[in-house]
Amino acid sequence: MRAALVQMTSSDQPAENLSAVSALVDAAVAQGADLVLTPEVTNCLSANRRHQMAVLSLEQDDPVLAGLRNLAARHGVWLSAGSLAVKTGDPDGRFANRSFLIGPDGEIAARYDKIHMFDVTLSETEKYAESSGYRPGSSAVVAKTPLAAIGMSICYDLRFAALYRRLAQAGAQVIIVPSAFSPVTGAAHWEPLLRARAIETGCFVLAAAQTGQHPASAGQQRQTYGHSLVVSPWGEVLADGGTVPGVTLVDLDLTEVDRARGRVPSLDHDRAFTGP
Repeated sequence: MRAALVQMTSSDQPAENLSAVSALVDAAVAQGADLVLTPEVTNCLSANRRHQMAVLSLEQDDPVLAGLRNLAARHGVWLSAGSLAVKTGDPDGRFANRSFLIGPDGEIAARYDKIHMFDVTLSETEKYAESSGYRPGSSAVVAKTPLAAIGMSICYDLRFAALYRRLAQAGAQVIIVPSAFSPVTGAAHWEPLLRARAIETGCFVLAAAQTGQHPASAGQQRQTYGHSLVVSPWGEVLADGGTVPGVTLVDLDLTEVDRARGRVPSLDHDRAFTGP
């Protein structure tokens, strides 16, 4: 299986982002990709709730989702729309940070709403309150496809190892981690966490990332870390997308999943315990 990780610098304008991601998906397919993966909030990277309310759509009306479905069908490939920010119709007005796995027929094969919300204070000037604008999901998802069994997660989920163990024990061979990581936490934790999740689960981990300084027509600009990564089931970094937009390709041999789990079968070694 040839996977292609799309790294991009999304703005807060969905139409611009659809144009950018379409060109990168086309480039990935031209290089033989069977599975194309885009990063978190592919359609709109913004922390300005008023602006989001003006430009975001319900899932059924989202133009970026429609465009990606058309691309998957036109090229006949599997496409992971890493996540899209979509309206929910909830009374409190919060959005969903939703990942879509799209089949080669253009149909949505699986959906996953980000469970863990990024509510952190990194410094006096860098604070995030994702739960103020997004409602958390509550269901883990493994999508069984002809390519592989794919476990779905998004960005901050990466810090919650129990989710990844659950995905692996449910049959996942590949786990996706589309992200828009902060440069501060990215430099300190991005690679170690991705490698740890791969080692613990014996899965390939595919993490398509946002990168660079993101244009904003409303509110503050954000900066993200980049470095889309592919990690093997043994914890080796197979590819690093660096810090510029583009496509990172890697060929995956799924027999490596069974080989890694055979060498260290920790997924079968859970024991009940008490305390603390």
